[in-house]
This record gives sequence, C-alpha cells and structure tokens, in this order.
Amino acid sequence: MTIHHTAVVLGQNSNAPSRLRQHQQYHQGTQGWIDIAYHFSVDRNGNIYQLRDPLLVGDTATSYDPTGHFLVVCEGDFDQEQITEAQLNGAAAVFAWAAEQYGIPTSTIEGHRDASSDTACPGSSLYAHVTSDDLQNRVDNLLAAGGVELSTVCGPEASQRVADIAAGLP
Repeated sequence: MTIHHTAVVLGQNSNAPSRLRQHQQYHQGTQGWIDIAYHFSVDRNGNIYQLRDPLLVGDTATSYDPTGHFLVVCEGDFDQEQITEAQLNGAAAVFAWAAEQYGIPTSTIEGHRDASSDTACPGSSLYAHVTSDDLQNRVDNLLAAGGVELSTVCGPEASQRVADIAAGLP
C-alpha cells in the first residue's frame, strides 16, 4: 500500500473537486493513462474519492512498477504544508478498507519515495507519519475496532456532495 501526495498546494479544500478534474485531464490527456493514476484520493477534510478501480494497476511517472500496489493520494504538497488530522484519518480508513478487502498486511504501507528513488513524494509532513508508524497504527486501530466499510455514493447524491465540497460546505 503506497501513499502519495499531489505535490501542489491545495489552498482551500473547496478546490479539491476541480483539482481532481485537473489531475484526470493531465493523466489521461497528457500522460495517456486510462484514468487518474491512483485508486483513491483524500482531501484536506478527509473526504474520500474513488478514482481508478483497485483491480486495475495504477500508473506512475517515476521509476517503479506500480503492479501490486494499492495507491492512495492525499491532495496537497506536504513539503510546503502540513497534512491534516482529517486527511490522515481518511487515508487510514482507505488503507484499512483495502487491508480487509484484499488481505494486504498493514506492514506494507510505504511512501512513494520508498518504491522510487527519483521522488520526494509524499512530502516530509506526510512521510513523517509513515516512518513513525503513525499511519500504520491508525490503520491497525481501525481494523482492531471492527474495520471500515466504505460506501459508494453515485448519481445525483454524489453530484450534490461534490457541489457541497466545492462550495466549502462541511
């Protein structure tokens, strides 16, 4: 399980939906990938977005093969800004879900830089939570408490939720 950051300062969390659309346009249009490179994204407020189907291999512009990696990206540049508690908890929830769904050991959580020497991703603020085992401990605590069930929201309800996030609503 590999954690990434987008390496671009998010600013207000209301920017998250449009930022995801920008990532999708860049990943598909410029990189030629089938979709955004990652399986899930987590914004500053801990909102979780499913991106690429987890059964499909992710993509990378760096020197590692993402085959077999479950990829989560946190929106922001964590060399320039601090990761929020809500974002860490959202990432932990996604990893706990994946650990249950796919039988992935939580000890495999790593930063992108652990898989590829040509990047500083996921940024120092986020990476500190990987190297201290804080992120893994959060995941393990969720699993010990009974796990995580991610619910999928589609259609008009999803459109409204994204509109609310873009409007800055909680």
